[in-house]
Amino acid sequence: ERLRRVILKLYNEFLSADGRKVDYIGIGKSEEFDNYERLSAALQRIDVLSLTREETLAFFINVYNALVIHGTVVLGSPVSAWQRYKFFNTVSYTIGGALYNLQDIENGVLRANRKGVGQLFPPFSRADPRLPVSLDRCEPKIHFALVCGAKSCPSIKTYSAENIDEELRLAARAFFDGEDCQIDKNEIQLSRILKWYSVDFGLNKHEVLAFIVEHMSSGEKKTTLAALLKGRSYRVSYLPYDWSQNS
Repeated sequence: ERLRRVILKLYNEFLSADGRKVDYIGIGKSEEFDNYERLSAALQRIDVLSLTREETLAFFINVYNALVIHGTVVLGSPVSAWQRYKFFNTVSYTIGGALYNLQDIENGVLRANRKGVGQLFPPFSRADPRLPVSLDRCEPKIHFALVCGAKSCPSIKTYSAENIDEELRLAARAFFDGEDCQIDKNEIQLSRILKWYSVDFGLNKHEVLAFIVEHMSSGEKKTTLAALLKGRSYRVSYLPYDWSQNS
C-alpha cells in the first residue's frame, strides 16, 4: 500500500490528465522516484502466494506499469523490435523471492500462464515455483490496464483490490469508446491488441466483437457495432500500432 501511494504521487505529478503521456525526464529527476526505487526493493518480501484473485490483479497490474516506467527512466525506451524483446524479457523485479520480468507478469501471472506474442512456450513450466501465483483464469480486461510505454497503449491508472473488477470494466469501456475501436460503414477497425491477444477475448472474430459490444458505453457506436454483428455483414481490420514513447 505504501508503494502504491508513492506510485500514485508520481502519476499525479508526472502524467498528463488523460494518463496517456508520461514525463520520464521529470520522474527521473524527482525525489519521489528515489523514494520509489528504495521501496521497490521491498517487493522481494511480499507473500504473493497469499494474495486473492483481486489482490493479484491489482498488485501485478500496478507493478507492471511501474516497472515499465522504472525501466524506461533507467534504460530509455526501446526503439526496435529486438530492443523491445530484450526490454520486456529482462527488465524485472524480485517479488516474493522470485524474479519476474514484464513478460512473466503479463503472460505468466495475469494471463494465467499463456504464451505471449512471439513466444513458443508459456512463461512458467509445471515445475516453476512461480506457477501457483498465476491466475486460475485469464482476465482479458487487463489489456486495457497494462501500459507498455508506447503511444498506442491505454491510459495509465492505479488499481485497487477492493474495486478491481469495476475499474477494469471502466478501463475497457474507455478503450472501446475511444479511437481504438472505429467503424467506417461495414469496416470495423480495432487496436492490434485485439489481434495479438484475440484468444483472450473469444474463439473467433465474432466472439471478439461480441466482447467489445458488451463492454462499450450505450450510444450510436455500440448500436452500429451490434447491428453489424447481428447481420454478420462486416470486415475487421487493425489500426497501426504506434510504438513511439508515450511522452
